[in-house]
Amino acid sequence: MAVDIFYLGTHQVDHLARAGVPLFVSHRRLAGRKCLPRAIAEYAVDSGAYTELLLHGRWTVSPQQYCVAIRRYDAEIGRVAWAAPQDWPVESNVLAETGLSVEDHQRLTVENFLELQQCWGDDDQPWMPVIQGNTVDEYRRGWEMYGKAGIDLKNFPLVGVGSVCRRQATAEIDAVVSALLRLDPGLPLHTFGAKGQGIARYGHKICSADSLAWSAQARRRPPLPGHTHSSCSNCLDFALLWRERVLANAPGWELKRLYSAA
Repeated sequence: MAVDIFYLGTHQVDHLARAGVPLFVSHRRLAGRKCLPRAIAEYAVDSGAYTELLLHGRWTVSPQQYCVAIRRYDAEIGRVAWAAPQDWPVESNVLAETGLSVEDHQRLTVENFLELQQCWGDDDQPWMPVIQGNTVDEYRRGWEMYGKAGIDLKNFPLVGVGSVCRRQATAEIDAVVSALLRLDPGLPLHTFGAKGQGIARYGHKICSADSLAWSAQARRRPPLPGHTHSSCSNCLDFALLWRERVLANAPGWELKRLYSAA
């Protein structure tokens, strides 16, 4: 198993029509726009779960509304590879806003996935199941919850590892990935918000990853030569150069789709 595709995170919707590489775009950025660009490469949709729960302590968008939105993106933008569910992240600040436990969030994540599947209604489901947790034991419990709900995770093209994108300890994420693969060696895992060090450490164990780390890096640096904006934190040129550097420093990856826009 090795990384098959790398999604470049972006805040800018217009990048869909310009980047030519796989992108990761939030529903929060797409929702409410009257005009949407046509994508020239595949992309995945993030539900914006962390921000939604941090702001409201609950989901203010129903599964039915979210389904309608994803259908619109697929029709108007095209090339949707998959969409994250309306999961319930378990970072401590999110738990403080919801007043619920990690186990509650895990249960609600599985329940939402089932509801989205039912709402979509046909066999061509876009939803990627996400396993939530903080500790290795909690991720094991999250995996078991899907099984108890009758969902065999290895039957999906990708399975997300939730609540990892804000972790700074690469070793912790590696331990979670390794533990999930011990439970089911065939799990096609996706890690959210991958860091460069993480990609180097556990990239050979996962099938997919996304990262918006380039934007934070750009904020700390002067603009690229010839660029007149104050920073390149939303700059596609910077993002693509960063992506090339990350992929060039990922020895051992089977990069059969990483450079493909198809």
